[in-house]
Amino acid sequence: MSSSEYLVTLNIPPSLEELVVDSLLLLETEHGFSSFEVNAHHHVNKGLSLAEQVTGRQKRIRFQLYVSVEKLPDLIAQLREDFAGSGIQYWVLPVVENGVI
Repeated sequence: MSSSEYLVTLNIPPSLEELVVDSLLLLETEHGFSSFEVNAHHHVNKGLSLAEQVTGRQKRIRFQLYVSVEKLPDLIAQLREDFAGSGIQYWVLPVVENGVI
């Protein structure tokens, strides 16, 4: 099965929140996007505060947006250009179904 839409998830450092919002608004899709705070858990301690190392949690902001197959390469390329080396994690998953109930 081939998907024509993808769900893109970004986990970003809180310090980049406004910059990522601005970037995504420029590339906005017809569905818009969501953001919310999450705790990231990872075995790499690089860049973690002492409190984050002790608790095993690192605050992140998660963005989720639907992107068409045509716009996905442009989105990823723009994020790589604007945020190279910033530590943003991302996932791209095919959307099987979506809608409004």
